[in-house]
Amino acid sequence: MRDNRFTNRAAEVFREFVLRPEFPCLGAKAAFNSNAQTVRVFGQLGSDEATNELGSALSDFAPAARGDYASFIAIFEGPRETSEIEFEQLLWTQLRLLHEHDAAGHDWAPNVASDPADPHFSFSFAGQALYVIGMHANSSREARRFPWPVLVFNPHEQFERLRSDGKWKHMQATIRQRDRELQGTSNPMLSDFGEQSEARQYSGRAVEDGWKAPFKAASPAKCPFHH
Repeated sequence: MRDNRFTNRAAEVFREFVLRPEFPCLGAKAAFNSNAQTVRVFGQLGSDEATNELGSALSDFAPAARGDYASFIAIFEGPRETSEIEFEQLLWTQLRLLHEHDAAGHDWAPNVASDPADPHFSFSFAGQALYVIGMHANSSREARRFPWPVLVFNPHEQFERLRSDGKWKHMQATIRQRDRELQGTSNPMLSDFGEQSEARQYSGRAVEDGWKAPFKAASPAKCPFHH
């Protein structure tokens, strides 16, 4: 059984991390300020145990996510000390396991591509397109540097609403400027949806030209990450 004291501590540390004045992501701040966030703590990133618990929690979150800033924040107990490459591999292992958990009951979200090499790719769970943000202790981007591994799931639908309301471009420019002020440099992975696959942004690592999602598909017929 998970220690509730650790769960509460990890959730509070993440809240403090996001609400720091210098933290660049205005959407994350808005999620906490409007109480639109769901924070849960799981076991080891990329494990079967975490997949079963996270899959169940995402099944409740994804279809019901409403509002402009709904976020599901999955904090993992470990592993805490990974390189950027190791974290990236664990992130994609976790996403593949989640897809296998989900595939029997739901089709891929119809408004995004299932191939991570496609410029219109987005992860899908419970029929909903989700943008994934990875964080860990050794990230080269300060805004993604957190003591425990974290995966943040944001519904694509909210970005589309912000675009249709005319809010997205200004918000995006402000976040990127705040990130430059925090880091001293621009994030080289950032691009608009449809220009390059957002899969390149998930882990936070500056990936190489020709990079592909680093994992082996269990079954080409079932797993959309097969190349």
